[in-house]
Amino acid sequence: MNSNRNSAKKVIIIGGGVIGLGIGWQLAKMGCAVTIYERNRAGRAASWAAAGMLAPLSEVHFEEQELLQLGSMSLRLYPEWVEELEADSRMSVGYKTEGTLIVGIDRDDAQLLQHLYESQKLLDLRVEWMDGAAAREIEPLLSPKITAAISSEDDHQVDNRLMVKALITAYQKAGGTLFENIPVEKIELREGQAKGVWVKGALHDADVVVLAAGCWSNEIGGLPENVTPPIRPVKGQMLALKMESSVALQKVIRTPRAKYATDVYLVPKNNGRLVIGATSEEMGFDTQLTAGGLFELLRGAWEAVPGIYDLPILETWAGLRPGSRDNAPILGPTEVKNMIMATGHYRNGILLTPITAREISSLILTGKTSETIAPFQLSRFSQV
Repeated sequence: MNSNRNSAKKVIIIGGGVIGLGIGWQLAKMGCAVTIYERNRAGRAASWAAAGMLAPLSEVHFEEQELLQLGSMSLRLYPEWVEELEADSRMSVGYKTEGTLIVGIDRDDAQLLQHLYESQKLLDLRVEWMDGAAAREIEPLLSPKITAAISSEDDHQVDNRLMVKALITAYQKAGGTLFENIPVEKIELREGQAKGVWVKGALHDADVVVLAAGCWSNEIGGLPENVTPPIRPVKGQMLALKMESSVALQKVIRTPRAKYATDVYLVPKNNGRLVIGATSEEMGFDTQLTAGGLFELLRGAWEAVPGIYDLPILETWAGLRPGSRDNAPILGPTEVKNMIMATGHYRNGILLTPITAREISSLILTGKTSETIAPFQLSRFSQV
């Protein structure tokens, strides 16, 4: 139910990726007057470049307990999130629950898998250890060289590009305003408070400003050094193949290879696309595709599923993940009053969208930072 208090609250969100759109959608539904400014097209940066996997343990080191917990909580929110988003947008987001096969080709890979399996069991995840033959019964296209595999039923996926489109539609239907191709120049600060943003030389006032600009978050002017988030771009090259009736996967396939720098995943989509990714390169804002990057991805994918050799290439691209100093997101309030952070999601932006949207919108509406996001505040970088 909307309240007069929420209806009077003006929120400006800098960044129109899935994080900004998700927060904006939730706030607009609660009656806030929300405006999103996106420097390019909404959702066409890291959100568009992703593969859409929802796999907390696969993307996070077991030692990162707080981040693992956050990812697991967000994954549990996904069924309800998808139901609400699809109802509001009247669009499908391609949510799939077929699970993941994490495969190993040689002895070193099997040792990596054994460590991962033990970690997953400690977290009470629904996983099953199997040999290569059992894995091929589930996915016959897997290489005969595969010696071991983990079947993870708790790893799901969405079509992130469909989710972008659904979020834009749901946000605007809820009354949110979206400005694309309009970068924010700087944030207006007065007496230690965020008062609005400068766009095209004009000041637009707000009660709350949310910084959700991904890898461009520290490019926005106006913030003092201690409130500028330590975010950097991390390049990821990817490609998509067209599956054929004779070469079509059902499950996500992951190959954490011990001997190569790039772990490879193959993600089948409902529209017949097979997404293969992804490199992880510290190359600044460079998004050039390289022969070496695409070669490593194709080699890793081919070693796991030899049948991809003859599949047509549909698309190649590179995206920029927003990585923080510790590769965990920056969420919550800052030393500047009414200045909220929701950035730095690195490889987990799609996974963490529901929990981020819920927690940041709750923070804005109640003024209270929950225990869920308390460990991820910007202040952690200034603690001794």
